[in-house]
Amino acid sequence: MIFFRRPFSCGRNIFAVTTLVLCVVFTPSVNARRGSPPILARSAADPALRTRLAALSPSVDPDEARRVAFTAYTTGRELAREWRVAPLPGVQNFLVNIGARKGGLCFQWAHELLLRLNVLKLKTLELHWAESYPRTASEHNVIVVTARGQRFTQGILLDNWRYTGRLAWGPVVGDPEYEWTENRAELTRRLQRKGIASQ
Repeated sequence: MIFFRRPFSCGRNIFAVTTLVLCVVFTPSVNARRGSPPILARSAADPALRTRLAALSPSVDPDEARRVAFTAYTTGRELAREWRVAPLPGVQNFLVNIGARKGGLCFQWAHELLLRLNVLKLKTLELHWAESYPRTASEHNVIVVTARGQRFTQGILLDNWRYTGRLAWGPVVGDPEYEWTENRAELTRRLQRKGIASQ
């Protein structure tokens, strides 16, 4: 049996993607750490996600929590249709890398979600660009939401890549598959690249 120390990449490394396609039946059990895997949102009005976002701080506006949950959920579903997403993320990565699909790499999911959430002009919630295993074949990117001024490590991750357009969410700390760090420069760069003023 083959074991992997890190989860597979959502980026452009063709070798890693091909390996994923060939080895998809193996579980990266060596990588297991404390914590529960992210939860799949059940709908655009998922009450558990809305409640968790609102519970980040007493200062969080429940309507902002509702709009973030709705936007994160619908973004994944819309992009899955637009990009004609394959059932497995590694397969989609391969199709993107050979030019058979126009989107579906993890940073593309995160980038599109960032832009759509930024349009909401949030006042009580704050967006963060998160990365795990940066600049490696195992790199993965997501958006993390915190209360305004709250530490990144207290945030909730929003991941549309992991389950091919189905929104996964959970605490940024304790993810059993990834170790998340904040990249503020990347957040700023992506917002400025589209001519959008940072929050």
